[in-house]
Formats: sequence, C-alpha cells, structure tokens
Amino acid sequence: MRRNGEPGMERIVGAVCPLDCPDTCRMLVTVQDGLAVGLRGDPQHSFTRGFLCQKMARYLERVYSPDRLLHPMRRTGPKGSGSFERISWDEALDAIAGRFAAIVRSADGPQAILPYSYYGTMGKLQASSLDRRFFHRLGASRLDRTICASAGGVGYEYTVGRGRLGADPMGVPKCRFIVNWGSNTAHTNSHLWSLMIEARNRGATIVTVDPYRSPTAVRSDWHIQPRPGTDAALALGLMHVIWRDGLQDDDYLARSTVGAGLLRDRVLSEYAPGSVAAITGVDVETIERFAHRLANEQPSLIRLNYGMQRHRGGGMAVRTIACLPAIVGSWRHQGGGALLSTSGTYDFAMDRLTRPMLGPPARTVNMNQLAEALAGELPGPPVQALYVYNCNPAAVAPDQARVLAGLRRDDLFVVVHELFATDTVDHADIVLPATSQLEHVDLHGSYGHHDVMYNAPAIAPRGECRSNNEVFRALADRLGFEPELFPDDAALIREALDGGPSLAEITLERLESEGSIRLKIDTEYAPFADGVFPTPSGRCELYSERMKADGFDPLPTYTPPAEDPRTRPDLADRYSLQLLSPPRPQFLNSTFANSPRHRSAAGDPTVELSESDAASRGLSEGDWAEVFNDRGRFRARVALTGNVRQGVAVAAGLYWNKLVPGGSNANSTSSTVLADMGGGATFFDNLVEIRAIDPPHRNESPSSALHA
Repeated sequence: MRRNGEPGMERIVGAVCPLDCPDTCRMLVTVQDGLAVGLRGDPQHSFTRGFLCQKMARYLERVYSPDRLLHPMRRTGPKGSGSFERISWDEALDAIAGRFAAIVRSADGPQAILPYSYYGTMGKLQASSLDRRFFHRLGASRLDRTICASAGGVGYEYTVGRGRLGADPMGVPKCRFIVNWGSNTAHTNSHLWSLMIEARNRGATIVTVDPYRSPTAVRSDWHIQPRPGTDAALALGLMHVIWRDGLQDDDYLARSTVGAGLLRDRVLSEYAPGSVAAITGVDVETIERFAHRLANEQPSLIRLNYGMQRHRGGGMAVRTIACLPAIVGSWRHQGGGALLSTSGTYDFAMDRLTRPMLGPPARTVNMNQLAEALAGELPGPPVQALYVYNCNPAAVAPDQARVLAGLRRDDLFVVVHELFATDTVDHADIVLPATSQLEHVDLHGSYGHHDVMYNAPAIAPRGECRSNNEVFRALADRLGFEPELFPDDAALIREALDGGPSLAEITLERLESEGSIRLKIDTEYAPFADGVFPTPSGRCELYSERMKADGFDPLPTYTPPAEDPRTRPDLADRYSLQLLSPPRPQFLNSTFANSPRHRSAAGDPTVELSESDAASRGLSEGDWAEVFNDRGRFRARVALTGNVRQGVAVAAGLYWNKLVPGGSNANSTSSTVLADMGGGATFFDNLVEIRAIDPPHRNESPSSALHA
C-alpha cells in the first residue's frame, strides 16, 4: 500500500464547476503525482448526482491544453496580429502599474481606466472580490455587468420582490405541468432537465415556449412557437383566457396580490386570443388550451430563462410572465410557481467583498456599450486603458466591428488576463496567464440550486499562471494601496460567509470538510406559499407603484421588439429576417470555442432558415451564405432543419472570429440598443438579410490554427 505523499499516490479533491451555468456542479478531481488524471461529477451531491455536461466532462483537456497561456507576454506586432514576446511577471506588473499611475495623474484621471469582466468564472473570489476593491480604490470607471440577465432580473423583481426568489429546483419532480419558457433546459440546465424528466415519469407534461425548435423543444411533450419578442403578448393572452373562463385562484389573488382587478380589466379588454394570435403567430386554439392546462394542472412551474429578455421589451416580458403563478395559485406548492434564478436566496456579504464605497464617485459604463465607450461617445473621459478578465469582448460584445476598431486604437492600453489566446488577447498590449478552476481556491453559490460550495485547488498552477486575486494583490502593492484591503483568500471567504440568515452555521472550516452545504432553508422550500412577498406591499405586485415611479407602465403590457418587420417597415424593406443567436451546445458563450474536440463536434457555423425563406433567396442545404445588416456581416452554412418558422433565422454560437471564415461571428450584426429595464442587452432584437456567397478558400477554413 502506498502512503500519502509516495509516488503514484492518488487523492480525491473536491471542486466546483466554474461555468456561467445554473447547475454549478460539484466535481471530484483525481490527482496522482501532482497531475489531475480524472474528473467526474460528485454522486453524493443532491443536484449534480454524479454526471457532468459534455463540456465539463472533458475539462482536463482544457487544463492541460498545449494552447494554454503559461507566461506573461508583451505585444510586438500590430494590434490584432497576435504577435507577442515573453516577459517576466515583474516586467508585466510594472508596465501595468506604471501606465495606470500615469493615467491617474493625467488630466483625464482614473476614470479613463475601464475594467471589463463578466462570469468566465462564477466564483465569489475570482469573479467579484479583490478585482472590485482594486478598481474602486483606484477610482476607475465602474462597469455595469448587464450583458446577460439584468433586464429580466429587474422585471422579475418588480413582480415578486427583491432577491428574485423562485421555486425550489428539488421540488420539480412534484410538478404536473412544466413550462420551459425561453429556456433550452436540456442543454443549458441539464441537471434541472433530469428532474423534469423525473416529473414526466410521474405523469407530468413538459412544454417548451420558444421561437426556435431547440433540443429541449424537440424532447418536450408540446412545443409552442411564438414569433421572437412576443412572449409578453402570449402571457397576456393566457391571462385573458384564465379570467374569462374563471380559472384563476381567487383566494390567492385576494390575499396575496396587488392590482388583480386592474390587470383583469386590461387583459379582458385588450388581449383577446384572436388579437394575441395575430401578434404572436400562435393560433387561438393553442392559446386557449395552454391557459387551461397551466391553471388546472397543479403544481405548475414556469422555468423562465434569459433568451426572452434580449429584446427591447425583455424586462416587461419577464415581469408579465412572472405574474401568471400568482393568478393560478401555483406558488402554493413546493416546486410550483416560477424559477428564474436561485441566486437571491444566498445572503453572501457581497458589499464586504467588493467594497463599493472605496475611492471617489466614478461614472458607470454599461458593458453592452463597449463600442461607444472605446469610441469616446459616452459621458466622461475617453478610455485610455482597458483591463479585461473573465471575458472575451472581441467575440461576445455587441456591435462587434466597432468594438474591434476600438480595441485597435494605438493610444489604448489593453491588458488581458486569460487562459487562452482569445480574439481579445490578440488586441492586448500586455497578456497575463490565468489559472484554471483546478489551480485556485474559490467559493461558489449557484443560480440553479441552493448549495454553498468550496473549490479547493487540486493542482499547482501550470507554468507561471496566476489567479485574478494574486494579480490584483500584486498591482495594489505596486500602487501603494492599503494591504489590509487585499487579504488572503481564506479571509475573503470568511467575510463573504458573514452575511444573512441563509448562511447561518456555514463556515470555511465546514466547507473545507464537507465541500457543499445547503442553505439554511426549509427542505420543503416554497417561497410564497404563505402569500407573503418581499415587495413594498408585501404582496405579488400585478400593479406596481415602483414601476410607475420609475416611468414604466405599472401593469403588464406588450412592447414590440425594436427591430420587428411588423412594426418597422423601414427596416423590413432591407432586412426581413429576425436573427436569434442562442448558445451552441458544444460551447458556453465563447468558452470552449478554441477546443479542437468541441469545434469538431460543433462543425461549421450554421444559419437555420425555413425552407420557404431559403428558396426565396436561392439557398439550399449546406450552401455558404452571408448574414448581414448595416452593422456587420458573418458567414455560415445554410441548415434547413425545420426548427425555425418563416421570417426567423437562427445562428447558434458563439465562435471565435479568428477561427471561422470571414473573421466574424453573429455579434457583428447585433446592436448596442439597450432593453427596457436594467440596461440589458438586445442580442435577439436583430433584423438581418441573407445571401448566397462562394465557399471560403482553404486558408479561411474553421480548422485554421490559432495564431497567438
């Protein structure tokens, strides 16, 4: 028998999936002789239940990829060329600190420095702790991180209150009628999907509401396919039928809601099924049957997701759909109601982690408007320095051509802290090598279950890789910031856990020992069974005085997309297809898009069309086409899958620009127009046209090598 520490000795280390995914899986890493040799889902974790998605199942290939960035580098060629030379950490840190100090002393001051990050890792430490303290202390511009979920989050809170509380995922097997509304749950929330399948095995019906016949829609019992951006109108039509036919829960409405009578009057007068059918493209019979089943088959659950909010009326759409559970009384039951996110259940002391009061007041830049920020079109000083981490804006930010033009400014100092040579790295002046999830410590909540989880470092960092927190400590030291603001990671975890009642009795020591601990909430958790909501009125606000004060219609309503061929004939004359760009199962945003295995499985970029739309443009299955509008263009193969309705195109992604023919992806056509609430993105509010092109030359093939 080998003893601990002897050559060949195996040990198991608990870890957490870092991806921006609601499942937040608990993982077990097998380590031998300092190398990670195995990775699997933890069979003892109540939500993970022993399996990982196809992306994380191969995560060790990412950790040990020969393409990992392992050393700091400095640019030697033109921006965008990906030409660098290796330098030391001291040289890199001195260059960054020196440039930042010079900008702080300049006439423009520290607000000319802009951090740019999102959730390349979801860990509380490596995503939102010392990074925020550093830039707050520096006085840099602040980033409004709105690219994913902000519009729907605000809309949902107007209805049910702060914290965005929702149904308990572990109660889903008890449901009888499950609606995936704008959610490709089978691929983007696969562990919840398995619970939905368990419910179906007990007799439940699974419905998907989505303009696209997604893999979840294919596997559902019923697919309802509205036109893009019309979800609120469909929900209002359901309300009309429910009230017209006396299907509402009068008791729950009377004691637990505000404004039921006003909403009833609106939907009965304005949203008859015939009118809603004309807006949504969903026939009257389907609207009627959907309303009856949602009301009668209890517990019913609506799994809301983020796709539906990515248009001009996205916040109002989520707000409107979130009213339905109160109308039919499904909040009474465990697992019933609505589920957008579980993140609000966690009482982490985030202000203690991020210290928002450090430094002087500073402007806030919406991350969806990076193009405008880099072009100097926003209030405040021009951006002189950009520090990018946990994000790949050259691929994921809207209005891509203008973002790339900004990144190529000779006077812009760009720092990128990354694992791989992304499209953004190619535009950096200084490149810093980042640790993977197996190489640093972190603390995780979830937005898909109710466990607090500890990620222990399983292996030593490869090469000279450093974590985000290590880098910000080093930069803070060079700039002479107070060392007590930048403590070790254990101290940060203790601060984060010193929060509210849901974290009671959860300590660092327990997490190190147990790995994952459920929040201190009831095992039969049903947040609004008692009819009490964390709103100003204490009730579900079907009518919201807060919305009125904020300049919105206080009742649910329908807001058409900004780029809708029905309401924008000026655009429809040139661009008549509504483009959706959902995630490709092999990627997560742009993560994994450089992996040979994942790229091979994903294949060439595609644009899915109806057969009639393809025929009218002279396009056939497999043809190369150009998708374009005034903002930009990208290339993709035509796919006639039968999964989209006439007038809609779907380009699943997201590919790295430098790895596809034409050098651009779907975000070359997307707009920086903001949603109605929360400064959210409008990626799916996008009119385009499509035309045939010649096949790409061999040197433009997606199999071309990385060039950094």
